[in-house]
Amino acid sequence: MLEFKAIKINKPEEVNLILGQSHFIKTVEDLYEVLVNNVPGIKFGLAFVESSGACKIRSEGTDSALQKLAQENALNIGAGHSFIILIGNAYPVNVLNAVKSVPEVCSIYCASANPVEVLVAESEMGKGIIGVIDGAKPKGVEDAQDKQWRHELLRKIGYKR
Repeated sequence: MLEFKAIKINKPEEVNLILGQSHFIKTVEDLYEVLVNNVPGIKFGLAFVESSGACKIRSEGTDSALQKLAQENALNIGAGHSFIILIGNAYPVNVLNAVKSVPEVCSIYCASANPVEVLVAESEMGKGIIGVIDGAKPKGVEDAQDKQWRHELLRKIGYKR
């Protein structure tokens, strides 16, 4: 029997997340190193769902509240070898390529500050992520005013000159 669920990620509005899949227990330590080496002073919590052996939620972080929240989300998702990173004072764009370059990282499902639902399939063997719902439906196509807002925002937050 196969059951499908949509699991909401629990996080504060200002917190960004990266959700991915990996294949090895050392993911936790390697992701920790990548995050602290790419953004000095970064606040984050990460959790990894071990899917063999002890089958524990493994976690690390620089912020205990974000680490606890990452653990709770990983436990709710429960999909083997998945990981979640909750970021408090940086953006996924600051670390995403470095996270993707970790040898044991297989894929990234999303990187977002939006509300996210994780689509999970569960069988007798366990759970697996099928995909994600990231944010809301489109409300139209941007016009000239929207383009100007986007242009100004990127410069205000330092991503364009």
